[in-house]
Amino acid sequence: MSSDTNLFSSFQLGSLTLPNRIVMAPMTRLRAGDGGVPISANATYYSQRASAGLIITECTMISPQSQGYLNCPGIYSPQQVEGWRVVTNAVHEKGGRIFLQLWHCGRISHPALQAHGELPVSPSAIPAEGQLHTPNGKQSMIAPHALEIKEIQEIIQDFHKAAENARTAEFDGVELHGAFGYLIDQFLQDGSNHRTDEYGGSIENRAKFLLEVVEAVASVWGGNRVGIKFSPSNTYYSMVDSDPKTTFSYTIDALNRFDLAYIHLMEPEAKDLATREVLHPVASIFRPIYNGTLIANGGFTKESGNKILAEGNADLVSFGKSFLANPDLPKRFELDAPLNSPNSKTFYGQGSHQPEVGYTDYPFFDRAA
Repeated sequence: MSSDTNLFSSFQLGSLTLPNRIVMAPMTRLRAGDGGVPISANATYYSQRASAGLIITECTMISPQSQGYLNCPGIYSPQQVEGWRVVTNAVHEKGGRIFLQLWHCGRISHPALQAHGELPVSPSAIPAEGQLHTPNGKQSMIAPHALEIKEIQEIIQDFHKAAENARTAEFDGVELHGAFGYLIDQFLQDGSNHRTDEYGGSIENRAKFLLEVVEAVASVWGGNRVGIKFSPSNTYYSMVDSDPKTTFSYTIDALNRFDLAYIHLMEPEAKDLATREVLHPVASIFRPIYNGTLIANGGFTKESGNKILAEGNADLVSFGKSFLANPDLPKRFELDAPLNSPNSKTFYGQGSHQPEVGYTDYPFFDRAA
């Protein structure tokens, strides 16, 4: 990679020209309105951050079944689509580019979060550890329903329809959430997938669901407007694989044939490193395997972001908490300006109740001040 490649150099992402390599990472904020419909504060929040080379939205439900948290947005109803169109128009008016992250929680759910009290679903009837917020207070997760083949095909169609709805809402592309122990990840890793049919057992079978989802979504968008996020070293929600390097090496190599917009790789967090031995650093392990664009994510600063770009282990770098607290993060990086500190107490909102607090009220940099 050229020595002058840095966070401020432009990048050609398929047919999209990114003015910089600073990506806004997807971050769950739990500030959608009733029925998972985006509200005006969501449009303000994303348009404030339109100077990013690329914005990737928070995880967004592809169906009622996919829900695992309260106050999350969806992309399966006409009202949700129209709500998101307000967001994309606001971002585009500011000259930005925005991908929608498509999401199915799988077993990270509870009957209290399902439309008719059904069990959450997963490749196998193995519960994750932990509790979730529900309308009835905190509840421990329970054993999910193991999906039948017909139900798997229906979920693939839900991804396809969500991809169509994202086009209608005028996004620039979509990212599949294959990380953090949600449904795609549950199929991939053998700690959560004990199936003995065509979707379980060998890594070729465990990757089948993901590859069929990618094919369905790419049929709507074309591969170069589709990304996918992985977290090979994530230990949250009881996730474990007996051979993660082989599992993710096979999967990432198999994705080369789709000519995707990118793969988005998460480095382990401190909690992951403290829990057990995990792959680290992730990007440099899988960079030689993947032929396309790679986004690195996980605690990067301006300095470490420039370093991974210069080393050639990533093409773009995504920032989460620092973008949450600094709507003008690219400008602050460029000017070496001080950064606002994120307030963890306001990371997650309560629907339409004071959604601006800790969301749209972080100040922009003022040189004079």
